[in-house]
Amino acid sequence: MTEHQILLENFSQKHLNHGLQWLNEPTAWNLNSESRSLILKTDAQTDFWQKTHYDFQADNGHFLYYNLHGDFRLTTKVKSKPIHRYDQAGLMVRFSSETWLKTSVEHIPDGNSKLGVVVTNQGYSDWSSQQFVIEESFLFYRITRRDDNFYVDYSLDSISWSQIRITHLSEETNDMQVGIYACSPQGEGYEAEFAYIKIESIDDTTEVY
Repeated sequence: MTEHQILLENFSQKHLNHGLQWLNEPTAWNLNSESRSLILKTDAQTDFWQKTHYDFQADNGHFLYYNLHGDFRLTTKVKSKPIHRYDQAGLMVRFSSETWLKTSVEHIPDGNSKLGVVVTNQGYSDWSSQQFVIEESFLFYRITRRDDNFYVDYSLDSISWSQIRITHLSEETNDMQVGIYACSPQGEGYEAEFAYIKIESIDDTTEVY
């Protein structure tokens, strides 16, 4: 397996890497030098979702991204302190408001939370999910792109990975935005702490599942 590091942002400096940009920057966020992490608190009624399921649409979630094209592997570690139903934080790949995917655990206060992936093609979102009962406060997420196929995994230790989904995004352009996201479809103030953003190039020998 041959990989080449494109970006490693471990939030150890006073400023973000100059290649990173915000879509819908949160009101409250900071770089914590002690924990070497990015900590953000979500604004209220923020989400990424298109049409499917009672025609609800939202495109105002918080997304810190890097512009990219071609195949890649994207990983992060997230520590969550959810408050409200559907509070979520994880990884996102985005071509446009109508073509993207995101992966995270969505918080369910009165039951098991849901680990899953939302895939949006041609302006319609679907959500594949599974009950998530592990009591860890942090998770590792990984998205690997090969051609137009995307492989989504999670891990408790960044060593042993479990696949959540293989999917396809339909978009003519090869230019995309990749990075970390968080949102709160209901109340505000959910705190998500990201340890790093790592982006690597991959080749044909990279294992994807």
